[in-house]
Amino acid sequence: MLKIDNLKKKYGQSIALDGLSMNVEDGNLYGFVGPNGAGKTTTIKIITGLLLPDSGLVTIDDIDVTREPGRIREKIGYVPDFFGIYDNLKVSEYMEFFASCYGLYGLNARRRCMMLLEQVRLSEKTDFYVEGLSRGMKQRLSLARALIHNPSLLIMDEPTAGLDPRTRLEFRQILKELREQKKTILISSHILPELSEVCTDIGIVDQGRVVLEGAMDDILNQINVSSPLVISIKGSQDVAIGILRDHPNVETITIQQEDIMVTFNGDRQEEIMLLQQLVDAEVMVYGFMREKGSLESVFMEITNHSEERLVLIHEG
Repeated sequence: MLKIDNLKKKYGQSIALDGLSMNVEDGNLYGFVGPNGAGKTTTIKIITGLLLPDSGLVTIDDIDVTREPGRIREKIGYVPDFFGIYDNLKVSEYMEFFASCYGLYGLNARRRCMMLLEQVRLSEKTDFYVEGLSRGMKQRLSLARALIHNPSLLIMDEPTAGLDPRTRLEFRQILKELREQKKTILISSHILPELSEVCTDIGIVDQGRVVLEGAMDDILNQINVSSPLVISIKGSQDVAIGILRDHPNVETITIQQEDIMVTFNGDRQEEIMLLQQLVDAEVMVYGFMREKGSLESVFMEITNHSEERLVLIHEG
């Protein structure tokens, strides 16, 4: 679907992109994250044809974005982080205006617009003026507009920024429905817990390069495997501590009341074998699990920008 190879861009002496490469497969919901100034916005502008790169290649369905911008616009739906100025239009007029931009008129246009408004939960707002909509409704309307021409790739730049928790939940549900419809989606966001819930893949960009990319499940599994193993024991911990000290996969041991926190570099099978060893030694184990890792922690670790404002706690 979307392939980016060695993309470079400078603004004067400032390097925005320094050989950025990434790959978004058909049907994936790809989270595109990074600290401010990492190159996300520049990348999105180049993908959408709003900016030319200094070098590198961007293709969508094997079509060169730079050489055939007209064909690319038919394949892309773009939802920016701001709505624009169409306040004097009703919702239905807004949708039908953009439908006409893609050659849809009359009954076909009205049917398409109504279907999309129902999908984004705005079917009861057709006669409302855009200026009377809440920010969340405007963002959903922007999404409906971006889908008018049935694009194969949907690009969303901070779509839930500034929205309340309930509206963000509604937006996530719409994203899940689009994913079920096999839409390919690239979404840039700073709200990392939301991305970990809805995205199939993620790319973390820093200083103009992708520093981590892969399937979300694989990355979260890697995070969890690197997290401490928490062993909860009733009664004496002496036998357990003796076993842990002699175990080749145990690096550190920290005792917190009934819990033993263990840095354990083994895989799932080796965890099971350790648990069996403790049980066979008649240690009273009532809890045995990895401390849950997070996408935020790996983001902070690999970008090393502790001052970056992120939404690390999922609200409501």
